[in-house]
Amino acid sequence: MNTNKKGLKLSYLSTCLACVLLSQASAVAQKKEKNTDKLEDIETVTVVGSRQAYQGDFSPLETPQSELRINLEALENAGAFDLNQALDLSASVARQNNFGGLWNSFAVRGFVGDENLPSNYLVNGFNAGRGFGGSRDMSGIESVEVLKGPRAALFGRGEPGGTINLVTKRANFNERAELKLSAGSFSTARADIDINKAVSDDVAIRLVGFYEDAESFRDTIEISKQGFSPSILWSINDESQLSYELEYSHQETPFDRGVIAVDGVLGVIPESRFLGEPGYGPIETDVLGHQIEYQQDLNDDWSALVGFNYRDTSLEGLASENGFSAPDAEGNFGRFSRYRDYNAVYQVFRAELSGNFDTGALSHKLIIGIDADKFENDQFALRDRSTDQSINIFNPVYGQYPESTLTLAGNIDRLETQESVGLYIQDQISLTAKLDIRFGARFDDYQQELVNRRSDGVSDYSESKVTPQLGVVYKVSDALSFYAIYGENFRPLSGATDENGLEPNLSESSEIGVKFALNNGALSGTFAFFDVKQSNIATFDADFNATAVGEASSKGVELDLTGKLTDTLSILLSYSYIDAETKNDYTDFISYNFVPAGSSLLNIADNQLSLQLVQQTQLADKALDLIAGLVYVGERSGEFGNPAFKLPEYTTVRIASSYQLTDSLTLRAEINNLLDEEYYTNSYASVWVQPGTPRSFRVSATYNF
Repeated sequence: MNTNKKGLKLSYLSTCLACVLLSQASAVAQKKEKNTDKLEDIETVTVVGSRQAYQGDFSPLETPQSELRINLEALENAGAFDLNQALDLSASVARQNNFGGLWNSFAVRGFVGDENLPSNYLVNGFNAGRGFGGSRDMSGIESVEVLKGPRAALFGRGEPGGTINLVTKRANFNERAELKLSAGSFSTARADIDINKAVSDDVAIRLVGFYEDAESFRDTIEISKQGFSPSILWSINDESQLSYELEYSHQETPFDRGVIAVDGVLGVIPESRFLGEPGYGPIETDVLGHQIEYQQDLNDDWSALVGFNYRDTSLEGLASENGFSAPDAEGNFGRFSRYRDYNAVYQVFRAELSGNFDTGALSHKLIIGIDADKFENDQFALRDRSTDQSINIFNPVYGQYPESTLTLAGNIDRLETQESVGLYIQDQISLTAKLDIRFGARFDDYQQELVNRRSDGVSDYSESKVTPQLGVVYKVSDALSFYAIYGENFRPLSGATDENGLEPNLSESSEIGVKFALNNGALSGTFAFFDVKQSNIATFDADFNATAVGEASSKGVELDLTGKLTDTLSILLSYSYIDAETKNDYTDFISYNFVPAGSSLLNIADNQLSLQLVQQTQLADKALDLIAGLVYVGERSGEFGNPAFKLPEYTTVRIASSYQLTDSLTLRAEINNLLDEEYYTNSYASVWVQPGTPRSFRVSATYNF
């Protein structure tokens, strides 16, 4: 680790400690100056209950859809520092090609979105995942919601299998201050700080930040990232509140396509073997985002919500990438170089009214709203395939192809702008005390403009679509309900123009299930059957023009169980069986593979399981938590059109303990991949395979003040 990085780390830690000291000094000063008006004596403020757009006021047993909410405690018990680790807790989510480690890509119920962009996710109900800001860190996240099944009737254009929503750590009037320092394998060092403070009777601020510097089990790889997420809450009066959040992050991550399978066999080269060029330096990604919301309770039954989100992201740097040709007999393997300068701006506005009313004997829960979003995707890339940049996979020698000797040819120079306006309505009607029906529909007016700066061409595309939803819930008791739901989803495809007639991706989803609560509500779960059909999946023709000919289906069962088994033993269990396959023949001209009907979808295992157990006990009259976790992922396809190449099944085990040494200090130790399993998390082809992390440890200390 170089001196500059050590200096950055010490500077960040010093800043964290300074915040602690300033906070303590401020508290002391206030106590001295206001002996009769101490901070502890501030009158309790009645705050408008914060809620999220699109979701309404429904209990889990009233909701006719499968949902898994992973709270902060579960995330901390799992040691989840990034979104990939958090989503491993849901067996309905499978890792996908992550663009050399530079973004989050995942499939829900077997289906992934546009493979040329990160998977979209929501932040407090706002579309935010698309863009180039790097893999999402969890420092500012309060909970992760895996919202499965048809959601387009409210959320709009989204992923066909479901939606991921991240709930952030927002300012509130529950004061807290926390500093966490951690260190672990591969020279990992990290600092997190979270300070939430009421600065007056009606204003609260929250400061959340992190810094991490780490090497890797991958040779020559080193990652640095930092972020800051302040927020402010103004409780205007008992009926209204205004909140603002800022998101900033900067990451430096080398582009890493992973290892290759030699003659279709994994493990021939070590999982640590990096096949890129370290001297090309890391890819830098940046995020600057703003989110503002105003909430107004109109009366006891009705409330309104207005919000705006702006998120500017960028990705820039040069990388050497694994080629698609197999290595020769001596192990010489071809590579190519690519320089990328990507920028994206995502703007979202929404306004929503929700409430309850009666018509005769029928009770209604209504949500009605409008939203508008604009996504600008600006991509510039240069590529060199002509220069011999081969490397020996058995004895790699780095630095043979200095950046200055590369002659790069133009490849991509375009700006794509996607704009849409949506109107949506959902009404859940209680026909009886036990039976509810849900009607929902959304109208989207979508426009897209593609400016090709290489050819000075401009192409347009437009589409209008109505997506319906119909559901039913039967509440047997306060602890048991049955439900069924049907919905449709559409997503216009990147590269669509009126000239090429590229039809939007369409999906139909149906689901039936049962929801239950046990142990007086301390333990809850969902068991569901689902069936999703998708058409117009994007691929390419022989001239590398986008075309939408792919069809696929995914069906299966899921079980989610969360809560307390006993007063001291809690569980998070998630299991899925997914049968996902193509429904028609086509040729993938990226890999030049013929993909017959009935082919398994990429990276989708038939069986997947996640289990986490936490036993609360005591040691020397101090709280001690013992944590055990397991993730199982079955065998799955590793390359389209190559049925012989499979990623092997794997099971990883983690253990951890958390000990409250004092009222203010908590110590934690964890071991991940306890059995040192050699495994592979995802791939795009046999030459782009991401290996999993071997056995590693992490220790941390959390100080509350």
